[in-house]
Amino acid sequence: MSGAGGKDGAAGAEGLALSIRDLTVTFGDAPPAVRDVSLDLVAGETMALVGESGSGKSVTALSTVRLLPVEARVTGEVLYRGENLLAAPEEALRRVRGNRISFIFQEPMTSLNPLHTIEKQIGESLALHQGLTGEAARRRILDLLEKVGIRDPESRLQDYPHQLSGGQRQRVMIAMALANDPDILIADEPTTALDVTIQAQILDLLARIQREHGMTLLFITHDLGIVRRIADRVTVMKDGEVVEAGSRAEIFGNPRHPYTRKLIAAEPGGGPAPVPTDAEEVLAAAHLKVWFPIRRGLLKRTVGHVKAVNDASFTLREGETLGVVGESGSGKTTLALAVLRLVPSEGRIVFLGQDMEALRSKALRPLRRHMQIVFQDPYGSLSPRMTVAEIVGEGLEIHGLARGRAEREARVAEALEEVGLDPAMMHRYPHEFSGGQRQRIAIARAIVLKPRLVVLDEPTSALDMTVQVQIVELLRTLQARHRLAFLFISHDLRVVRALSHKIMVMRAGDVVEEGPAERIFERPAHPYTRALLAAALNLAPEKGPAAASRDGS
Repeated sequence: MSGAGGKDGAAGAEGLALSIRDLTVTFGDAPPAVRDVSLDLVAGETMALVGESGSGKSVTALSTVRLLPVEARVTGEVLYRGENLLAAPEEALRRVRGNRISFIFQEPMTSLNPLHTIEKQIGESLALHQGLTGEAARRRILDLLEKVGIRDPESRLQDYPHQLSGGQRQRVMIAMALANDPDILIADEPTTALDVTIQAQILDLLARIQREHGMTLLFITHDLGIVRRIADRVTVMKDGEVVEAGSRAEIFGNPRHPYTRKLIAAEPGGGPAPVPTDAEEVLAAAHLKVWFPIRRGLLKRTVGHVKAVNDASFTLREGETLGVVGESGSGKTTLALAVLRLVPSEGRIVFLGQDMEALRSKALRPLRRHMQIVFQDPYGSLSPRMTVAEIVGEGLEIHGLARGRAEREARVAEALEEVGLDPAMMHRYPHEFSGGQRQRIAIARAIVLKPRLVVLDEPTSALDMTVQVQIVELLRTLQARHRLAFLFISHDLRVVRALSHKIMVMRAGDVVEEGPAERIFERPAHPYTRALLAAALNLAPEKGPAAASRDGS
């Protein structure tokens, strides 16, 4: 990439910014998390480190500056400017960490201190590595925030992380990483939790900054659409080992390893089964509205409203999926919670022929078994203190659908088998399962009650691409078998297209467009819908190799 030449001298005679040799990392008595990994980062280039969860990507990256837990046993070499960082004294490492080698992590809310302002957090790095304080530090912070695209940066200096959107928080993380003009920037899944339009903006931003500063970028991801867009070279990891490495053109044009071919092929495809011709209406919402009051002053008077959902209407039949799309804050999840009567709303909701607004809590209870929800984070939604049998069987006990433990466990076993899990595992705990298996457990918990409506709130976004495909296939199979109605919430338009019969597009609480899925994807009418689809297309794996420098931010 352009601009790399300025750093070649610092990187070494061979133009390498970093060289990893025979890296092996072991935790306790477990098999090595990383085994004999060797790779070179060429100065000024972008290397994508690709693989599924547990492949060793993040452990490899954290090893470079010894950020692993103290119990980790690390052997091999990490050569930076002729020095092996694995053997360097702590004082030398402190000069490198956050200074010459900087990190951007996946979830900025866990990386930013919730008790410190944005100015203080960026200022700490400047004071530590450059000795900048006072007005000089403030000018530098404003320059960094402007460079990463924070609008009106001066008004944001005293903000706390919770006052920023997800995209803004990630921009602040990038500003912190750039504060000391590093040679190497390591980005560990920095766009996974972001909406597709924000993803595109962050990728454009990183590409522009890399060009301007001639940095070397190590980009860790499981999303091959992103790899196609930004990488010069690609290294593929599986089970702690490098299985294939090469240029972007080589990896995508002629992948040699079966695992690489499997990753490239992992793309949700096809569409849902047709809605049965005799399908009955399960849910109807008319002029649904959810406004949250804004109260201020000593007497907490209402001075305005947050219009989370503003006049939404739709119907849903047996065996039909309504995909609800839009960026974070558009009202998607609030709409689903209103349908489930978990937040107060105005308007009319008719479920299985009954007007929900007319029913009080006790009268609602028999209907609740017919409406279930599967959440985004399967680990966060499953109690770590309960076995799988207890988690899946809890609803049966609450609704009195099984007489005694034997019948309950038989029903649990049937549900587990239906989602592709071995019933013999029912007495294990959630931490003993992979992410995909935990999401199957969450789906089993929903379907064991034989519901009519299932709300799916971003059920695949936390999963690897190959696992996403498996979950999409599972959901389509269950829908066809049980004539389930799905309300499917997602910002991943590839998954939405694979599952949905109808699409509703939301923005800032308003429904800006709705209609059959094929029409929305092929002939979007609203500018916002077109912007969403354009961003998704820019990240789609089908798209041919394109230089990251194509787009500005």
